[in-house]
Amino acid sequence: MEVVEMINIQVYPATEFEKPNRTQYSVHHDDEGQQAETRRRSAVELFCDKLLGDSTKLKGREETADNERSGRLSTSTTPEKVGKVLELVHEDRRTTVREVAEKAGISFGSTQSIMKDILGVRRLNAVLVPKYLTLDQKNARKETAILNIEATTNDSELLKRVITGDETWIYGFDSETTQQASEWRFKNEPRPKKARKAPSKVKVMLTVFFDYQGIAHHEFQQQGSTITADSYLGVLRRLREAIRQKRPELWRSKSWILHHDNAPAQTALKISKFLQDHSTSVFPQPPYSPDLAPCDFFLLESSKKS
Repeated sequence: MEVVEMINIQVYPATEFEKPNRTQYSVHHDDEGQQAETRRRSAVELFCDKLLGDSTKLKGREETADNERSGRLSTSTTPEKVGKVLELVHEDRRTTVREVAEKAGISFGSTQSIMKDILGVRRLNAVLVPKYLTLDQKNARKETAILNIEATTNDSELLKRVITGDETWIYGFDSETTQQASEWRFKNEPRPKKARKAPSKVKVMLTVFFDYQGIAHHEFQQQGSTITADSYLGVLRRLREAIRQKRPELWRSKSWILHHDNAPAQTALKISKFLQDHSTSVFPQPPYSPDLAPCDFFLLESSKKS
């Protein structure tokens, strides 16, 4: 049986000078005998109950800040639009954020958020390389690297017998690099400044050979001259004499291995014939691969910085 019960609810006015208005509301109960409790409490009293807590009435709270809410659903970072942005980036790696936003049909800010926060892409400046390698040259690099790894794995003493050499220009004075000019600065101090200087016009070419023990041979070319096949042939003759004096164990066993660049001067026919006549083994070096030359990383660069 449905029971209708009258409950008095007090409605407070907007101003404190008006008297409260009492309004009656009908409350329907499905269970017979259920009694509705009449409460005349202000909003402040209800908030105090929630804040202080009463185990018999309301659950207490320990914070006055609002609870987190789900908020409005995002319509710009849906999986479909994220996939569209990813597809546009793959199609053109040099495209701009504005172009992607126009093609994807979303705002500029949403496109930035998708690319930076969701996809994790960033725009980087190109790195200068000596030359673009063809597919055959890349395969040659890979094959040479595999052969070198296998050789060093099978012979742990192999690298101790390798004598590597390279050439570099030595200037009358070298401009200080930005890294050398770096200073420790505190938070509010400006960045250090460095004036741009032209390199010295006085320069000479240095040819140096070294192994794991140190420098084996070095010499300077005449000022203004470069390495040719004839001049490099004379360098190799003097290198053999230096090895005989400084590395007698390698000289007697004839086990030393030459590692040099594959520039035209080093790959000339007379150079190959000279190395073959003297039974000198050559460590393979793929073409256009200065990143595989130990001199550029372990000797020349560090010596110039010092």
